[in-house]
Amino acid sequence: MLGKLARQQDANVLVGFDKSDDAGVYLLTPELALVQTVDFFTPIADDPYTYGQIAATNALSDVYAMGGVPRTALTMVCFPEKEDIGILEQILAGGLSKMIEAGCTVIGGHSIRDTEMKFGYAVTGTIDPRRILTNSGAHVGDRLVLTKSLGTGLISTAAKFEACQPEWLEASMRAMTTLNREASAICLKYDVHSMTDVTGFGLLGHAREMALGSNVGMILHAAKLPILPGAMECIEQGLVPGGLHKTREFVSCCIQRDAAVAEEFEMLMCDPQTAGGLLVSVAAGEAQTMVAELRAAGVGAVEIGEIVPRTSPPIHIVE
Repeated sequence: MLGKLARQQDANVLVGFDKSDDAGVYLLTPELALVQTVDFFTPIADDPYTYGQIAATNALSDVYAMGGVPRTALTMVCFPEKEDIGILEQILAGGLSKMIEAGCTVIGGHSIRDTEMKFGYAVTGTIDPRRILTNSGAHVGDRLVLTKSLGTGLISTAAKFEACQPEWLEASMRAMTTLNREASAICLKYDVHSMTDVTGFGLLGHAREMALGSNVGMILHAAKLPILPGAMECIEQGLVPGGLHKTREFVSCCIQRDAAVAEEFEMLMCDPQTAGGLLVSVAAGEAQTMVAELRAAGVGAVEIGEIVPRTSPPIHIVE
């Protein structure tokens, strides 16, 4: 649909929507650019305060994924007219708590009456235009690092069916309310060539964007994937979100999975994440040191693969 729209020409647009990147970047001066994003969704948690926290964490993540610093945010609210207004107060409070943690000031917003509850933010950040990390800059020889465990979509689905263990849900909620601020700041200290956050299109959906945008191939190691407790059990029990199947169908032409790798791992890599981690393409010589610093800072980073010359299909899943 976007391809049918008129093309705007503005030399100050450094990153637009042509490569499905995490956020747009607009040049102000040779040393300063704006990075802008917007994200909102229906409730992902039963507790309204936690829902607000997750929505804020998710919206902020796109700025961190570009290497930017969030500065201001505008709130977006859709709320049922007959719903308890106290719920909305808790949602707003939860979101604000994460904005305060990020040092991002909420300066306004917009609300409407809607039959379905939705909440999120439009976030504006700043970035050095000479150090923008897009999803299309990976170099052959780079190592791929993932900073959060996979499985939030699966566990949220299990929770809806009341088939989720308390410890699974606790770990998932902790992941979804952890900002990518520290991870992004540490990655910027290294020779990182490309970065994106893993959200609704799952690891394989976002890896596909990086591979195609960078014109490279990828090898992903199933055995190295960080996995939230309970995620594989959800797949075994058939507690799978609809978005997982859609992503798997979409990326199928770009994936080759070794026969030795169980199908469940491919499904996990298609699981739609909310407020997921960063997928980072970093120079091979710095990957080990970067992962060590991330882990020392409490970020659960793991090296999960490497960038290779373009292949067909571009993504190869091995043990």
